[in-house]
Order: sequence, then C-alpha cells, then structure tokens
Amino acid sequence: MKHSFFALISRMRFITRWGLMRNVTRENIQEHSHMVAALAHALAVIRRDVFKKECDPGLCAAAALYHDAPEIFTGDLPTPIKYHDGDIQGSYKRVELMAQERLLAALPDELRPAYSAILEPGDEQVRRIVKAADKLAAYIKCLEECAAGNRDFRLALEQTRSALLGYGLPEVDYFLKNFGEGFGLTLDELAASDADERK
Repeated sequence: MKHSFFALISRMRFITRWGLMRNVTRENIQEHSHMVAALAHALAVIRRDVFKKECDPGLCAAAALYHDAPEIFTGDLPTPIKYHDGDIQGSYKRVELMAQERLLAALPDELRPAYSAILEPGDEQVRRIVKAADKLAAYIKCLEECAAGNRDFRLALEQTRSALLGYGLPEVDYFLKNFGEGFGLTLDELAASDADERK
C-alpha cells in the first residue's frame, strides 16, 4: 500500500451521528457530508448570483465534503459535550488538528497542499458558508425526524433554527424562505407542490 487517504475517507460511512438521540433514520458522516456539500454549494451560489457577492461555490462544496473527515479518527463527539466548556472545545480542536495532519500524511507530497487548503480553508467566507451549511443540514435532519413523529428532536429543531437565524447570512434566510418547507413533506406532497408551482 502506498497511500491510504481515500481508503480512510471511504470509512466515513461507519461513523454514526446523533449518538445521544433516538433516531427514526440513522445518519453517518458520509451521508451528512454529502448533504453539507450540496447545501454549501447552494448557499455559495445564492450569495454569488442572488446577492451579487463574490464567492466560490466549488471551493465551498469541496471544503464541506471533507469538513468532518477528521472524525474518521475521533468519532462524532456530540455537540453538548464538544461545546460544554472552553477547555473541552480547545482540547477537541487540537485532537481534530492532529487527525487532519494524519489524513494529510496519508497523501503523496504533491497532493498535500491542495487537500490542506480544503481540510482547513484559509478563507473566512468559505468557513462561514460551510459552518452555516453544517447547521442547516442539522436543521433539516431535525425537521425530518420531527415530521416522522420523533419528539426527541423538538428542542434540537428550535435550537438549530435559532442558531441559523443568528448567523445573519442573507443566503441562509433566502434558502429557508425558498426551500425550507419542503423538508417536512412526503414525496407525494413534494410532487403536488411542484405541480402547483407549474400551474
């Protein structure tokens, strides 16, 4: 074996999210990362094309796709624990950085700069878009669980919506206004809604 980076990335499907919650539908970090990448790309396109602000949707999508990759080594630490206090948060950040370094070491030297820029984006705007997309994916998960009758996600739904609105990002508000309602609907309801829009 020469380099294990992509074999490690493929193991993201074994890391389960929402470990402290009862889930109607289980979610792993590979599935989550795909959704976050789609949402980060959408937020970046909205920022660029609706609000006419410079933004790179491709870079945002790539950074989002790998945003939880260090969890291959660390697992998914539940949010109430991760953010319980500054000491835990700082320690976990150091562990994440070590995991990132381990991932980068699993690449050929010539590929490391490109993946380093994705795993730890230097652009503050990209980081904000990815963070918002990550929270938006959590909000969508809460909506879907609540729509399936899982009351365990009610408080998380309120908290994630409040956090999203607190970001003050117009692209998030635009997304929620134009796409948010669909995530609590069934496939038949979505089809009927699309048909109504076409009339």
